[in-house]
Amino acid sequence: MEDVTYVGSGRSIDIELGGQEVITIDLDNLDPNPEDVLDLLKEGQCRVSVWTKLAGEYWRRGYLTAAERIAHSAIESLLANGTTASSPPIYALLANIQIAHAQKAPKLVLPEAREDKLTNVRPKEEYYREAAQYLNTGERAAAEGGEGVGGTLAFLTRGIQQLATRSMDDAMRSFEGVLAEKPTNVVALLGKARILYARRSYPQALKLFQQILQLNPHCIPDPRIGIGLCLWAMDYKSKAKAAWQRSLEVNPTDWPAQLLLGLESINASKTENLSEQDRAQAFLAGTKFIEKAFNANQKSAAAANALCELFLRKGSYKRALKLAERTIQFADTLTLLTEGNLRAARVLHAEGSLKEATKYYTTATDGQPKHIQNDEIAAAIHTLDLLLQPPNPQRSVEAMVMLASLRAHPRPGVSSSDFAQEKAKARELFDRAIKALEQDDSRASNGHVPQHTAGYINDDLDMHVEIARLWQEESLDRTTRALKEALRLSEANEQIDPRLLNNMGALQHMEGNLAGGTGLRVYEDGGDVAMAKEAYEKLLGKTSGVRQAQMLADLNHRKTATSTVRAFYTYFLIQSNFPKPAKDFVFATLKDHDKHDVYSLCAAGWIQYHQSRESRDASPKGLEERRRGFQRSAEFYDKALLLDPLCAFAAQGLAIVTAEDALGTFGGGPATSGGDDPQKRMRNARDALDIFAKIRESLNDGSVYLNMGHCYYARDEFDRAIESYETASVRFYSGHNVSVLLCLCRTWYAKASKDQSFVAMSTALKYAQKAFHLQPSDKAILYNIAMVQQKAAELLFGLSPSKRTLKDLEWAILQAGHAQRLFASLAADSATVVPYSRDIADQRRKYGESMLRRGDEHLATQKEFEAEAQAKLEAARQRRQMEKDKVEALERKKVEELRQEAEKLAEERRKAREQAQEWTREVQMESDEERERKSKRAAKKVKVEGESGDEGAEPKKKKKRSGGKLKKAIDQDVDNEQLFSDDEVDSKPAKKRVPTKRVVRDDDDQEAAGGPRKKQYKSKEILSDTDDEEMS
Repeated sequence: MEDVTYVGSGRSIDIELGGQEVITIDLDNLDPNPEDVLDLLKEGQCRVSVWTKLAGEYWRRGYLTAAERIAHSAIESLLANGTTASSPPIYALLANIQIAHAQKAPKLVLPEAREDKLTNVRPKEEYYREAAQYLNTGERAAAEGGEGVGGTLAFLTRGIQQLATRSMDDAMRSFEGVLAEKPTNVVALLGKARILYARRSYPQALKLFQQILQLNPHCIPDPRIGIGLCLWAMDYKSKAKAAWQRSLEVNPTDWPAQLLLGLESINASKTENLSEQDRAQAFLAGTKFIEKAFNANQKSAAAANALCELFLRKGSYKRALKLAERTIQFADTLTLLTEGNLRAARVLHAEGSLKEATKYYTTATDGQPKHIQNDEIAAAIHTLDLLLQPPNPQRSVEAMVMLASLRAHPRPGVSSSDFAQEKAKARELFDRAIKALEQDDSRASNGHVPQHTAGYINDDLDMHVEIARLWQEESLDRTTRALKEALRLSEANEQIDPRLLNNMGALQHMEGNLAGGTGLRVYEDGGDVAMAKEAYEKLLGKTSGVRQAQMLADLNHRKTATSTVRAFYTYFLIQSNFPKPAKDFVFATLKDHDKHDVYSLCAAGWIQYHQSRESRDASPKGLEERRRGFQRSAEFYDKALLLDPLCAFAAQGLAIVTAEDALGTFGGGPATSGGDDPQKRMRNARDALDIFAKIRESLNDGSVYLNMGHCYYARDEFDRAIESYETASVRFYSGHNVSVLLCLCRTWYAKASKDQSFVAMSTALKYAQKAFHLQPSDKAILYNIAMVQQKAAELLFGLSPSKRTLKDLEWAILQAGHAQRLFASLAADSATVVPYSRDIADQRRKYGESMLRRGDEHLATQKEFEAEAQAKLEAARQRRQMEKDKVEALERKKVEELRQEAEKLAEERRKAREQAQEWTREVQMESDEERERKSKRAAKKVKVEGESGDEGAEPKKKKKRSGGKLKKAIDQDVDNEQLFSDDEVDSKPAKKRVPTKRVVRDDDDQEAAGGPRKKQYKSKEILSDTDDEEMS
């Protein structure tokens, strides 16, 4: 037989047999039993493409077993013909069929299932293992045939198998290999999008799903499901719902969209701002969707899990248990498996089967993280972060409090700067938790049922103590509030902790409320040293944990205190903004205790520098004192470096003195020529930067970056200065250091003035407002805010309309009006001392009035400009829309033409089929008449020969083939036909095949001449009904 010629197109396949007969298989009317088709394919020795197309069509129509039977027959045929090198596509098809079987197979089988008992079923793993074996066999066949093991089909099939077995990295490489050759391969794009979604890369996955939808709007599985899932995870709930609704419109019978819409409706029924009736309707709609989804696919673990919860709420425990067991057996993710075990345990618990319920509860905990129990704090923080952070954050007060507590405690391997950031995050988490608890309290007061967690979290004394500890260096007010709440809870339990009382007293003392801080330091500040010592010793007798009390008790004997204790006390005085006591104590330490104490020398240098820098005495004597103070500061730092050449603090102090030229004109020295000052400032800043860069390697502190920012600012390198200030603010001070914020404000202001940038000016205003929020009593910050607001309006007034927007202009004018009120208030301030000039504030107010008079003119100009620009933009948009409409019209016209051509072709084919059927009926009638005529002739001839006594050759037995619906006609041998006369030919009837579709018949003589047979077609009806007929 000759090779099969694949001439099929559309919904049929034409197979040529031996070059003389063509059999047409109609793909729209396939017989569920493929045996007849298999006989034809084997007889025709079809190519692999014909086998795979036919098997794929059976699969598409739901005959998966028949498709698998065809694939196995193809392998057998190829082995028999010795063409195994072309078998890899068949093996890939078999692998995909096994994966399809696995999708409907259970993950595990519960041997002790009570309701959902599965028998004679194979688990998913067996199908996946067979799929891998088929793929490996196909690769070996390709390698042995010299065709290589690559190719798009091999990569796609391998990627699908790896994705099904959760080998995400390997699957990604397989799909990437396909996309490298064909970037628009829809299957590879789907696989990659699913992997990105599983990795929580929702924006990237969304982009791929949208690309798939553009490439193939009728793609199955529907990419709209993936689009909705990504949008939901990114908190675009309404858009996600719209995507699923559109998917349901396009594919009304698909269950994923129904399940997702059902879950969305049930979630919507929990919204508190809906009325009771709307919530009930949403819940009912969700229930119906979930029931439809489960009925459409009863082997879906997700649908079974959702429906189980509904039956569990209704109290239908038997159905709920069956659905829970179904979830456990078909779950392919840990989340579904855990929820299935939990719901099964709840059902059994409610029924009183405690032993079985305990088993399911225990199983539910398997595989779940136990980081805290295993002392894996970093892993626990990571897990809780995933739960609370976007794009799909969960509202769990317990998780917030737990995560905040974990972040608030130091861990091995965490640097001081990183720990400062961790504490800032812990404060933020505690704030969120407290706000959530307050919202629960407010809802409870309005008649809503409070959450059961709010009570015991609010009554957690340790949580409030931890909050106080976190705020002690940032806000005394927050610390006081937290301690008061902890003290209230302690008094309610009738077990008052003395440490709480002591801390409350210390806070009252620091705020200047000596009456509230009875005892302790109050005695010391009042001059009663004996009473102070007695109070501290009593406190130490009550609790050994109050180390600060011991330190202060030792400091009452200042001559005998250790250097470490003195250093701590010095630090305390400086941080508490007690400059004079700090100076006296440091100099006392150097004079009476240890004149070579490096810490005290550095502290003395800092105090001298700070006092000299803040001096505002402009008299000759004041300038001399200022210069002498800077010199003494440099001497202290220099002496500290002599004693400890590796002291980074002393080196930093000298670098500051160098950068600010404290020993030159800044310190009151003689002024130089105007041209030399900028150059000297640049040179000094450069030298100081070199020192700070070395200090940064050994001293991990925010002050280093702050000083580097000052140097960059002095050199007009504003971008690098901002970078240094931002590093100091974020990494070390958590954005709560007022000085750093004001430095950022100043730098952004300078950058805005230099670049004429309104955005930079707005950023400067943001930092000034943040600093004022932290320190609302500072009038200098208020003056700076007014200055920046006025300057922003002035800057926009100087720009052309093309470089500004109406929105920015209106905002700037509004802010300038606010600046006017601030300047008026500052100019009228009656305080004795203010950190600004009242005259300058009043001048600024007057200047602002004159500037704002032009505001209406600028607004009118800007509106006119933007109206013209908008008109041009709208005109361009209309032109683009017209072009788009034109293209769409052409596309519609083309589609309509194609549709008409398709209808015309379909009509022609229908007429051809009807004509072929008519010809078949006519030929059948002619065949019956011919058979009767030849039968009479043969009888007459036999009678004549019998009378003459001649022995004629016994006619050959006719061959009959049975067992199939598709048979091939047997042609007579041409040489044999020439040995007999016409009469003898008539006496030996030949087996004839009923022609199909179209038969061109000639006389018997023409047939004997061996003329070429024309192409024959057999319709589905004839393929199914025609049998071999005997001609007599």
